[in-house]
Amino acid sequence: MKSVVCGLLAALLLPLGAAQAQSRSGLEIDIVGGNAAALPIAVVPFGGDCGQTDVSGVVSADLNRSGQFRTLDVSGLPERPTTGSEVSYPTWRMLRQDYLLIGRCVPALGSYRTEYELFDVARQQRLLGIALTAAPASMRDVAHQISDAVYEKILGVRGAFWTRIAYVSASGLGRDTRYALIVADADGYNPHTVVTSNEPLLSPSWSPDGRRLAYVSFEGGNSGIWIQDVASAAREKITSFRGINGAPSFSPDGSRLAMSLSKGGNPDIYVMDLGSRHLTQITNQLGIDTEPTWSADGSSLYFTSDRGGRPQVYQVSSSGGAATRVTFDGSYNASPSVSFDGKKIATAQGAGNVYRIAMMDRSTGSPRWSMLSPGSLDESPSFAPNGAMLVYAAREGRSGVLYVVSADGRVRQRLETRSGGDVREPAWSPYRAR
Repeated sequence: MKSVVCGLLAALLLPLGAAQAQSRSGLEIDIVGGNAAALPIAVVPFGGDCGQTDVSGVVSADLNRSGQFRTLDVSGLPERPTTGSEVSYPTWRMLRQDYLLIGRCVPALGSYRTEYELFDVARQQRLLGIALTAAPASMRDVAHQISDAVYEKILGVRGAFWTRIAYVSASGLGRDTRYALIVADADGYNPHTVVTSNEPLLSPSWSPDGRRLAYVSFEGGNSGIWIQDVASAAREKITSFRGINGAPSFSPDGSRLAMSLSKGGNPDIYVMDLGSRHLTQITNQLGIDTEPTWSADGSSLYFTSDRGGRPQVYQVSSSGGAATRVTFDGSYNASPSVSFDGKKIATAQGAGNVYRIAMMDRSTGSPRWSMLSPGSLDESPSFAPNGAMLVYAAREGRSGVLYVVSADGRVRQRLETRSGGDVREPAWSPYRAR
């Protein structure tokens, strides 16, 4: 497990692992946990012609992955309604389903119109009836938007399936290692390489509008912070000071970038105004301060520091001042990720050679800790924008893999490259504009 220093330096300069190659579909989801208390929902295969995309299959996978729903096996369905007039509520009550989702696709002038309906079985009530039109290449987006709508209608919380993840991959060995920064859908499909390099790429961070990524590159021999437009591939170097330039993090309004710099001799937290490029030093104390992440309102920063002898999470005003320690459970807490409401903080927690993803929940007042991962070398947690799931990096054998886990820890899925390759440094995107 990397130390705080490794979050910026030595460990992350090493190759990420064995050879890795992207499959056409990206990451393969393998569900390794379940939630017996999840809400039962029947997602009936959609009727009509949906092109090459199994829309209902994507929706089922999304809802299962959330940990909040348990979809019905459709292999032996007694009925397959595609319109509300075909729904027989006694059938679904007999199958002990709380909710029913049906739909159909209709080709229309080079696109597809997808109509879907959501029903409350017990109340015999239609909850949603919506139509979406999209090009064939965007049908997975349609499926994720349906999943989001179902999730929000039933749970009252916005879904996060129509989002993306960024991560770093490596191919080759030793000096031949080649690095790539990749963006994919939140379920691992549709991977797109944003940048490649012969030198390490680290610490991707999304802008709040989801259009840009800040990251660290070692091209030229020294670390530098870059910002890249995801769609156009246009990029610019933000910092290239002597020493450490690491751990960039966009402010909630996108106007500032927090980072760790050692330009003053010691790794400290700085904030840059991206308009003027003015730097403000936030921390100034012996020890290593790194991995800043913003509070939802932008008023403060959480960061990792070993100023007390061992890495722990601290909080400081985003304009500077005295920092206060936040984590006290465990001798090591690093890489903080904060939920949108500020009530949950996920960290890489551990000691010795065992590091797992832990979460501190402050919603009830006094902090309560829970362990979200069972691995021995788990790191880099990143919350989904609704705070209901996290993505993190783990090591299995010689390979780096990604997992998604529900915030209650009940459902965990491995997003593993099919070729057994190496992926690290995940970052979950913000919501896309609706």
